[in-house]
Amino acid sequence: MNKNNDIDLSVNLGPMLFANPVIAASGTFGYGIEFDPFVDLNKLGGFCTKGLSMQPKLGNRFPRMTETSSGMLNSIGLENIGLDRFIIEKLPIIEKFKSRLIVNFFGDTIGEYVDMARALSKLDRVDALEMNVSCPNVEKGGTRFSSDPLTLKQVVESVRKVSKKFLIVKLSPNVKDITELALAAEGGGADALSLINTFVGLKIDVKSGKPWLANTTGGVSGPAIKPMALSMVYETARTVKIPVIGIGGISSVEDALEFLIAGASAIQIGTANYIDPSITIKVIDGLYRYCKKNNLKSLTGLPSLKK
Repeated sequence: MNKNNDIDLSVNLGPMLFANPVIAASGTFGYGIEFDPFVDLNKLGGFCTKGLSMQPKLGNRFPRMTETSSGMLNSIGLENIGLDRFIIEKLPIIEKFKSRLIVNFFGDTIGEYVDMARALSKLDRVDALEMNVSCPNVEKGGTRFSSDPLTLKQVVESVRKVSKKFLIVKLSPNVKDITELALAAEGGGADALSLINTFVGLKIDVKSGKPWLANTTGGVSGPAIKPMALSMVYETARTVKIPVIGIGGISSVEDALEFLIAGASAIQIGTANYIDPSITIKVIDGLYRYCKKNNLKSLTGLPSLKK
């Protein structure tokens, strides 16, 4: 990267500075350290952990993942090792890296969200929290938190009261108007929004006449959802005052640039990590090349649709 040190890719998400706008998305990057053999984690703007809960979670029954046209369908069900094991087994390894660490977390009740936020806020190495209120393949509280503005505002307010950490709320696209939810999260005290999570989808095996996934439906991700994600990021960025992190089908520097031009302050790369484990670094390098080619010293020189 030394040859590009005359170009500044850093971005401010409100009070938090990221070395560049490229973040690895939750659920597709393990706990970060699994990608160490493939990616120089120090070069990332940041990475999000798998969604964490207070207690370990097994997730949904198998099969729970299948390929779809220009994407994939998953019903993992937020499987994770739980907070205690994360602190004991993963965090000591993560601490040696300098990229921003964003811990994605969830709960079935407001109380569980609060307990997780309170516990995570005691960890100095954790730079930011990302509230997952939008997973489409779990039962219990997820649908209510992701689709009802009043309930969403309430849970964000409750977490805000117990945590001073930079707070990102991850929004679902499976709603009538995502800007209503965005405003609710902002009103509850979110520092930034990340969007979008996956769309609800279904794939059927025509030979057996049964769904491919044991859970019947799952979350659609990958290039197929990019146009919808881009539109929602565009609308949200024009509606709220806090930073927006764009997610959805990003698999190239061109994709990343589209989201930044649409109004995102940063982007997260998800499903593309499965196809090319080094895609995050390739996008960062691509941003440098784009800036150099267009005589830009920083990303503030990009065109913008945000008005």
